[in-house]
Amino acid sequence: MSEPTDEQPPTGSGNDSIPVEVVPPDEPAKDAEPEDPAKVLAAKITQLEKDKKDNWDRYLRAAADLENMRKRQKREMDDAKFDAKNKVLKEMLPVVDNLERAIEHASQAGTNPIVEGVQLVLRQFTTAFERLDVIPIEAMGQPFDPNLHEAISQQESEAPPGTIVQVLQRGYRSGERLLRPALVVVAKAPPAKAE
Repeated sequence: MSEPTDEQPPTGSGNDSIPVEVVPPDEPAKDAEPEDPAKVLAAKITQLEKDKKDNWDRYLRAAADLENMRKRQKREMDDAKFDAKNKVLKEMLPVVDNLERAIEHASQAGTNPIVEGVQLVLRQFTTAFERLDVIPIEAMGQPFDPNLHEAISQQESEAPPGTIVQVLQRGYRSGERLLRPALVVVAKAPPAKAE
């Protein structure tokens, strides 16, 4: 009977055994020095500390991203609330303007029960605006501020140049935000007199 080779399958009866190569467990090579357990542990500690630092950095970035997202959502929510409130208030401002004009025009004619009724309605609007934190912008006699005022024209005046001499339409602020700028006329210096 011939020995089986790599090229030939084994032949013979079922009692023939196939040679099996036994692989020894992982053992350090006999000629290599055994590793120092302290060095192995030190290397593992170094790797774990690096992993810990990476995880901590990832955690801090994720926490910062979450905080930024919360702030952005709060800001967007506040902006949406202001825009909704702003839209309604802007529709009401012309009504208040017309009531003020009606009172001003009617007060020249004398007292009238209708005028008193319009004054009461205007007072209700003013009270409602105060509850909604809407405040009129005081512009008359103030220096012109492009953040609060919109200049329609300039007028020669004895007032210092850049001072508001006439308010054509009152401006309003809602909290710290501008709801509507005041339409104003700004003073300019009179022309120099020729000598």
